[in-house]
Amino acid sequence: MSASLDAGGSRPPQTTDPVPTPASRRRTRERLAELRGPAVPPRPLDARALAALAANPGCRRRALLDGAGVDKGALAARLGSPAPFGQSQFAIVRGNSFEAKVKADGGRELLRLFGVEDPGTVSVPDLSASGPEGRTARTALALREATAAGGWTLLDHPLLTLEVAGSPVHLEPDAVVVDPAGRWTVVEIKSFPMVDGAADAAKVGAAARQAAVYVLALERVAALTDGAEVGHAVLLVCPKDFSNLPTASVVDVRKQRAVTRRQLERLTRIEEIAEALPEGLSFDVRECSAERLEAAVEAVPHAYAPECLAACEMGFHCRSRAREADAVQTLGRAVRGELGGLTTVGAVLGAARGEHGDPQDPAVAALRRARALRQEALDEAGAAACH
Repeated sequence: MSASLDAGGSRPPQTTDPVPTPASRRRTRERLAELRGPAVPPRPLDARALAALAANPGCRRRALLDGAGVDKGALAARLGSPAPFGQSQFAIVRGNSFEAKVKADGGRELLRLFGVEDPGTVSVPDLSASGPEGRTARTALALREATAAGGWTLLDHPLLTLEVAGSPVHLEPDAVVVDPAGRWTVVEIKSFPMVDGAADAAKVGAAARQAAVYVLALERVAALTDGAEVGHAVLLVCPKDFSNLPTASVVDVRKQRAVTRRQLERLTRIEEIAEALPEGLSFDVRECSAERLEAAVEAVPHAYAPECLAACEMGFHCRSRAREADAVQTLGRAVRGELGGLTTVGAVLGAARGEHGDPQDPAVAALRRARALRQEALDEAGAAACH
């Protein structure tokens, strides 16, 4: 492992956020239903969707659409920008096969990664129950019993809940391990390889954001359980090198947890985002024309970045509009952050050529210096070619 699991455990912080009243929750649900379409059932959120929200917390468009339960895939298709989304069947089968190997024989391979050599000493409670509410209650009871018992416990596919925009969202991590000290550790099992102790940074980041959602959900249960502590260091289990042998790395998700928590707080007050929208605006894919849907989508500000293409069904539509606006967001967040007040590609090129822009602006000065260096290199290459 890359770090100790002893690092990164804490009690959930106290919050002073006002508790939503039943009346405010009802108003929120009614407003979201109006936006979605009264006859359209809300599309349920899951950990992947909540993690994707954390990856782009500044996008009000995604926050509103997800908070209202709008089917973004269907909406993007009606707007003419369908997105090829989801895992391939091959990837799903490979992932299920690897997870089964990790959990085989009472979770022997998984528990070995925690330093437990004898799985017979580990409790594996039955979490089956009727319906999601029953499974959630059974999971909470199993976590409390495991903490009180003071031994090792493996919870296979527990069911947790988070309240998002006034409604419960059911979340199912791959596993949660409770150690004798009462620490609860989220386990994420992924089928992408860990080569020489390191995995693809983008994939690890996505897994960390997803695990942070589970940490937040666990903290709700831990707050009501004596002696419980939720670890902010999660265990990421992947195939080692190019084999099918499980290996693991400890990933600290405190940063991802904080970002996700802030974004969920925005969603629970989604009516504040909706207040600025025109009356009668609707994202009802069944009833509204493509033109009306286009106007509704454009009424909500977005924060496009190239990463959206892999994380949001609306990514291709937002990219198309960003390109039409000549927006520098199409070049990536890092580039956008360096350019300051230069918001279009045309403005960037004009500043580099000295056509406009304040020479004292660090971004403008850097662009002009870069253009001068490029021209100098081209001149030298041309002179060398002549000789």
